[in-house]
Amino acid sequence: MKGLQPLAALLLGWAACTAAPAAGPAANAPAPPPLPAPPVTTQAAPAPTAPSPTADGSGVLDPRARTVWARCVEGMRWNGSTCTGQALLLTRAEATARAKARSAADGRAWRLPRTLELRRLVDRQATPPGLDRRLFPAAPGGLHWSGSASVRRLSANPYNYDNVASGRKEGNRLAALEGWAVDMDTGEAIGDVARSSRLPVRLVRGAD
Repeated sequence: MKGLQPLAALLLGWAACTAAPAAGPAANAPAPPPLPAPPVTTQAAPAPTAPSPTADGSGVLDPRARTVWARCVEGMRWNGSTCTGQALLLTRAEATARAKARSAADGRAWRLPRTLELRRLVDRQATPPGLDRRLFPAAPGGLHWSGSASVRRLSANPYNYDNVASGRKEGNRLAALEGWAVDMDTGEAIGDVARSSRLPVRLVRGAD
């Protein structure tokens, strides 16, 4: 039995050495920092595409066409909630002069709208068809002047020199006397409106 005691002590010492954690720099190293959280991605809201009033309410911004419409026709004024006053009825020449005068006064390039631009304002699916009264309150209906040039030409025999000459002359004369207008109740465009006709005018300009 006495001979087994040194052997038992040796075995106990070996077991203690194998169970003890290894000492050294790794044992005292600090724990690694936690991994950073993944960034939170937010999807930007889509830009509005429907026409809406401008900040001051006096215009209507069309973001798709990048244009701003006068909320009131010429002669009427925006009072903060609606258009008041009496719409001016202007000839085609007076309408063009009015756009130039307003451009000079505002420092912005107001112009007569093209035929297609005016037609896009008319909601033909509404009952009855017409302008959106929330965007264009107190708007007059009927024909409005467009800035599109008249392209009407008279029919002439292309093989007859006299007809060609007279047709060209008469066609140019008619083009000078006629212009395009759009019916704001139906969206119909008419290209043979006498320029001496007196119609309402709604101006448009490019968006800032």
